[in-house]
Amino acid sequence: MVSRSHSAFAVIAASVLVLAACTPSKEQVTPDQGGSTDSSESSSAVPDGDLYGQEIAWEECGSLECATIQVPVDWSKPEGDTMDLDINRSVARSESDRLGSLLINPGGPGGSGLDYTEYFTLSAGDDLLDAYDIVGFDPRGVGQSTPVMCGSDQLIDDYYMPDYPLESQEDLDAGVERNEIFAAACEDASGDVVKNVDTASAARDMDLIRALVGDEALNYLGFSYGTQLGATYAELFPENVGRLALDGAVDFLLPGEEQSIGQAEGFEQALTNFLVWCDSQDDCALDGDVEAKRQHISDLMDQALAEPFATGEDWDLNGNLMVYGIVVTLYDEASWTLLNTALTELVEQGTGGVMFQLANFYLDRDAATGTYAGNSTWAFTAIGCLDAGDEEAWDYNDVAEFREVMLEASPTFGWWFSSGTGCDGWPWAADDIITSLDNAASAPQMLVIGTTNDPATPLKWSESLAERLGAELLVYDGEGHTAYGRSNQCIIDNVDGFLVDGVMPDSGTEC
Repeated sequence: MVSRSHSAFAVIAASVLVLAACTPSKEQVTPDQGGSTDSSESSSAVPDGDLYGQEIAWEECGSLECATIQVPVDWSKPEGDTMDLDINRSVARSESDRLGSLLINPGGPGGSGLDYTEYFTLSAGDDLLDAYDIVGFDPRGVGQSTPVMCGSDQLIDDYYMPDYPLESQEDLDAGVERNEIFAAACEDASGDVVKNVDTASAARDMDLIRALVGDEALNYLGFSYGTQLGATYAELFPENVGRLALDGAVDFLLPGEEQSIGQAEGFEQALTNFLVWCDSQDDCALDGDVEAKRQHISDLMDQALAEPFATGEDWDLNGNLMVYGIVVTLYDEASWTLLNTALTELVEQGTGGVMFQLANFYLDRDAATGTYAGNSTWAFTAIGCLDAGDEEAWDYNDVAEFREVMLEASPTFGWWFSSGTGCDGWPWAADDIITSLDNAASAPQMLVIGTTNDPATPLKWSESLAERLGAELLVYDGEGHTAYGRSNQCIIDNVDGFLVDGVMPDSGTEC
């Protein structure tokens, strides 16, 4: 999703849900290697190649209904090979109040919408659930839709989990070569699918879903990266926009470096808020004032980089995994107690077992078996690098200058945000990269929701995206990533008031 290929941006807009009791169960199975792209082998036939003429065959799947539709592998060749797109729905609870379907997306890129649907029905407002069929989907290349695959668990581990020093041009060149080798493995396992999982193609899939469920206009609620997907849809299909709400907005038209700075600042502020909270707890793992506590965490990171902490599992806790373990808890204040527990183990026992478990949760990986529950980790890379497009490669001097900027933005995490080679060496770019939202601004009015202390998608992104779209802005004054369903009744009332009743809150309304 990064528009600048050199920005690490490894956690932007990931739809990491709360790690506490309200976390939905993850039931996605690991997809088969490289699903079929042959429509003759799929479970849903396309009559005479007419994608918009196919019919959805809904079947019961637990408390929901599920189906598989066909989408083209390459939307520039709509009569060519197709692949599966899996969808599910929770039927509107009131037939008399039903307005149609509401498509939802939890973020990512790479987040499973199928996994999210049931959780959404437990957290959404009653008026919304009465009025809409809630329709979730695994975007192209993700989860149970024909997935991007990139090889064995060991290959995935070796790409995402180690610390790779970036201290010289040789290190940078080695990182680019790793990207090239990894991309080749994805092509071997996925074929043309890996070249066609960009956001614009996913938005075209959304229009197909809209038509097949029988809606003249798309009603949509997207979270995090799902806001980029929704804004892209509005740019491509402004005439088909119904009521669109975008929560935890990503202003993907900002320069990539500016996006990275904004997110690094966001996570640093979230860490500060955690440290202030920890200071008020009797069992805080860290001593001293807030700045002393921050320095202690940096010292632990330096130790993990120099000599990783034992975990009792197949990997020790290195610096990279320690960052994953910390940031995953900063998406929601309900997870701060887990971060304190992980830090307590590091400080008192000198081991990193809990932090390693948190890092594995972020990566959607089972720490005990070393297997991945789904493909969200590498789908994130494939989608983001296609959207990044072709850009001029950086040399090590560029990286060193960027690192200084990132360390100023985030003393704790800046080193990590500037330690990757991004998408340099990724061999493909999307055919259609959105560079303007002028068409989207002509669509019916949209609602953008931002959170004041959102670490992953800072409030200023919601403000700027709302301005680009000519949308109204609703603000949740609180902690954590996104607002609807995890904040307060004021947010639910205002969002449902728009999506159900068409009543737009005044721009700048704060909850």
